[in-house]
Amino acid sequence: MASAQTDWQEALRQWMTAEDMEQGYGEETMELLQERAEAKLNLNQTTREELEQLPFLSAQQVEALVEYLDRYAPMRSMSELQMVVPLDFQTRQLLQHFVYVGEEKSRSPWPRLSDVSKYGSHALTVTAKVPCYDRKGDRNGYLGYKYRHDVRYQFNYNDRIKFGLTGAQDAGEPFLSNKNKMGYDHYSYYLQLRNMGRLEALNLGTYRVQMGMGLVMNTGFSLGKLATLQALGRSTHTLTAHTSRSSNGYLQGAAATVRLWNRWRVTAFASHRALDATLNDDGTARTLLTDGYHRTPLEMGKKDNTRETDLGLRIGYTTAQTATSTPTNPGRQGLAFLNLNVLYTHLDRPLHPQTTALYRRYAAWGNDFFNLSMDYGYTNSRLSMAGETALNRIGAIATIHTASYRLTDEVSLMALHRYYAKRYTALHSRSFSEGTSVQNEHGVYLGVTWTPTRSWLIQGYADYAHFGWPRYQVTAPSDAFDALLRARYIYNRWTWESQYRLHIRQRDNTDKTMITNRPEHRLRLRATWQPADRLSLQTQADAVRVRTKQDVHSLGVMLSQHASWQWRWLKADAHVGWFHTDDYDARLYQYERSVRYDFSFPMYYGHGLRYALMLRADLGSHLTLAAKAGTTDYFDRATISSGLQQVDHSSMTDLLLQLKYKF
Repeated sequence: MASAQTDWQEALRQWMTAEDMEQGYGEETMELLQERAEAKLNLNQTTREELEQLPFLSAQQVEALVEYLDRYAPMRSMSELQMVVPLDFQTRQLLQHFVYVGEEKSRSPWPRLSDVSKYGSHALTVTAKVPCYDRKGDRNGYLGYKYRHDVRYQFNYNDRIKFGLTGAQDAGEPFLSNKNKMGYDHYSYYLQLRNMGRLEALNLGTYRVQMGMGLVMNTGFSLGKLATLQALGRSTHTLTAHTSRSSNGYLQGAAATVRLWNRWRVTAFASHRALDATLNDDGTARTLLTDGYHRTPLEMGKKDNTRETDLGLRIGYTTAQTATSTPTNPGRQGLAFLNLNVLYTHLDRPLHPQTTALYRRYAAWGNDFFNLSMDYGYTNSRLSMAGETALNRIGAIATIHTASYRLTDEVSLMALHRYYAKRYTALHSRSFSEGTSVQNEHGVYLGVTWTPTRSWLIQGYADYAHFGWPRYQVTAPSDAFDALLRARYIYNRWTWESQYRLHIRQRDNTDKTMITNRPEHRLRLRATWQPADRLSLQTQADAVRVRTKQDVHSLGVMLSQHASWQWRWLKADAHVGWFHTDDYDARLYQYERSVRYDFSFPMYYGHGLRYALMLRADLGSHLTLAAKAGTTDYFDRATISSGLQQVDHSSMTDLLLQLKYKF
């Protein structure tokens, strides 16, 4: 078998669509799972909340696994997962990279300091990206040098005590100068305690919060439509440390979850942090920025010029299960929950976006924002229902509901409905949507998962959305339709996969006299062969066809080959891909394996060749060295990119270096 790191990353990537990659949803989730893969959960001592951190588990699968553990723990081997009926073969294979069956040890509410010191683990990771070329801004325009680097330190004791520090900067940003006199451009620092008696979670420093289905607060991970089908629309609540190099989407302060009684839980958090903003002439904030770049004097001038304060409260009640099941027939046991979520946000500068454009007419406005919601649901081994209904300060509503049903052991069905009013605003919301925000959308989503045998997996969904108010590039009410069909077949050492997606969005025509359909067809074919346990070969073909104007189409294709090989302490990954697209509209995305904590989904358009080689050496149990060299050669241009990012060559080569030391 290939390494655990390779397998789970490959499985997660298969759930992603082009929109996930464009919006960066995958990076947050992969970083969380990277930590979980390196600090696996002991099934004999895990909790429901910890299992819910694994995004590929549906509500029924979490419930069935928790119920099995309550009845038959301790588990003796991973093969017992076959007794948990809702866990299909593919999910069991993936789950093994994040959990293990270990000895059930007595767990005191508060661990002894001597045990923490003796059994805790330290890890130091240093990563640097070295471009073998100069951008225009590197010669004149950027405040710093062209290298990107970061350093991470983390201490972990049985996932109950975790603290650490991450310092990071992007290429072009100053180090130990300008506004970065403390060194790096961005720091994440955190302390996290878990399962300390009635204190289920405590986070100090930088952290992320996910409540309900994200209508009020979701700074945690999120994926798109195919992943929603995979998890069957599960509603979750998590507090996680923000350990990433990302300077966006986190809170800073304190957060805690306390179990008041067996069925009641309270979560409270307070945050105060600096934000970047583009300002109007009167000093108000026009736009809150999320890219985190501080490379030029203009970008640096926007750094930390606005302050945000967040206060949140969540009160939840969960019913008890009825024990009427057997290991082979989980029966009708069920669990229901009801939660109240409250969030208040204050900006020290009034937010005054330019609302002259129709699509910005109802953008968030002012200093103070208040959101209130209730999320609720019921789950048993067959049926799962969840929903959330939210109001903002002016009473505008947003609501989302899902229902999934395991028709048989092989077939699962899912339906999702959402309605987001055009006047609804929430600065920290992120939920299921066709658009880019929880606003101005009414839609229905239907999905099915069929596993006729352990070798076959067939998934598909159809999603329709209506936008009652004009959107960007659309000056009238519009619609969108999205459908996908995916199949996977495993035979001996071969895995065959195919995926087709039709995405229809509406845009104004050239004269802005009417809106027209803009259909986009994407096809992917992939074959993976594993002739030996330590060798894997993968061939992939991607194609896209987009109608950009009436009777005008853009075409694109990419052919790629990947090879993975491992020998004792050395692992190698090689990748080569040829791409040819008519223009940017026919761009293609492809995930490429990289060093730890470096998750990129490069975009390709034009005509060229991409090739990369990565080597990783595990030198004993303490030291890991990794290096990746990647080159993109373009055949249709003499320069790459534009502005300060312009490279005066037809090719780009980057070198990634990483050292990880555990002690």
